[in-house]
This record gives sequence, C-alpha cells and structure tokens, in this order.
Amino acid sequence: MTVMSLDRFQQVRILEAILFAASEPLPEDMLQSRLPEGAEVRPLLEELKGLYANRGVNVVKIGKGWALRTAADLTPHLKIETVVRRRLSRAAIETLAIIAYHQPVTRAEIEDIRGVAVSRGTLDILLEAGWIRPRGRRRAPGKPVTWGTSDSFLDHFGLEGLDALPGIEELKATGLLDRRTGVGTLAMQSSEAEEEGGEDEEPEDEDDEEEFDEDVDLSDEELLKDLT
Repeated sequence: MTVMSLDRFQQVRILEAILFAASEPLPEDMLQSRLPEGAEVRPLLEELKGLYANRGVNVVKIGKGWALRTAADLTPHLKIETVVRRRLSRAAIETLAIIAYHQPVTRAEIEDIRGVAVSRGTLDILLEAGWIRPRGRRRAPGKPVTWGTSDSFLDHFGLEGLDALPGIEELKATGLLDRRTGVGTLAMQSSEAEEEGGEDEEPEDEDDEEEFDEDVDLSDEELLKDLT
C-alpha cells in the first residue's frame, strides 16, 4: 500500500467509528469537521456505503444526515414481543368477579349489582385479556348480550372449574370484603344461595331454555354495540 491509500483507509475507519457511535443521523458538514484535514466526506461515505451494502447493517442517508441502520430485509428477524403486565383497576376486578359469580350476566345486570355504569374500557380490558367471552343473547327485550368467563380465566387463576371459586369465608380471610364492596356483596349472595341448598338459583328447565339463547355467534359489530 502507498502512503496515500493508508491515509484513505484510516479516514474510512474514522468515518465508520463516528457513525457507529452516533445516536442519530449526522449531517455531512459535521462528519467533515471530524475527519482529518484534506479528507473529502462524500467520496468516503460512498465507499463506506459500498462496503456495508451486503451486510446486516447498512450505511444509509436519512434526511440530511447519514447513519448506520439495520438492513431493511432483516427487520422481520429482529422483532421482539414483550408481555406488558397491567394491574387491573378496581372497576375491572369487580366486573370480572360479578361475571364469574353471576354468569351468564348482561351489562345492565352488572351495572345493577355494582350500582354504577360499566365503562366500555372495563369490558374491553377483560375481553382483550381473554378472561371473559360472550355467551349469547338473553331472550328479553333488546336481546342483550350475556357474558361469562372463559377457560383462560380458569387457567390464569388456577381453578379447575367455577365451583372452585372462593366462598365468603375465603374472601373475608383475604380482606376483599372490606376493600372491595362489590366483590363482597356478590360473593355473599353466592355463598348464601349455596348454604340454602341452591334455593335462589333458577331451575334449569324448559322455561329457562326459552329465556336465553346460549352460544349464539355474535358479529364484531354486535359486540361493539354492547360494549359501547
């Protein structure tokens, strides 16, 4: 190599290092100011661009600046999916508990038990988590959508079935009856019904079948209408 080629090789290395260390695209005038005297930034950039052409990282021009960026064809291989854990709000917990203990239950019935309106966001969160599912439409005026828990709900909370849901004594032990009035009320109703031998439960007879269309396929538009 001649002295001149060694100098050019060093200039390319310097330019490469500058781009590698930069956190954002750098304009040519800034790159030029950091190169040794006599170096011409544009030819060096083109040479460096050619060297990186077939690599996993390319030298690219972004707006008025230059930067090292991942090759566009490799983007699908670099996607990372992360699980974001969000703590349920009190409204979501109470709504989920009401659905679990009173399913199949309509939105209006949930609101009647809680004493406040159920926002669209609350049902959206539970539906997105996969813990509730539409159970069909009740044979009543307006044919409201009814909701119930899913297998994912049982799996997440380690329950073999709905009969494994905690009773009033268990909820008292955890303090839920003190801090979450809605949960305590519905649990108490459920436990009292069990203690009385299920007298408050609706009989599963032909009349009950006529009042409720179970497992009816619902379109996205119908679900959206119920959520809003």
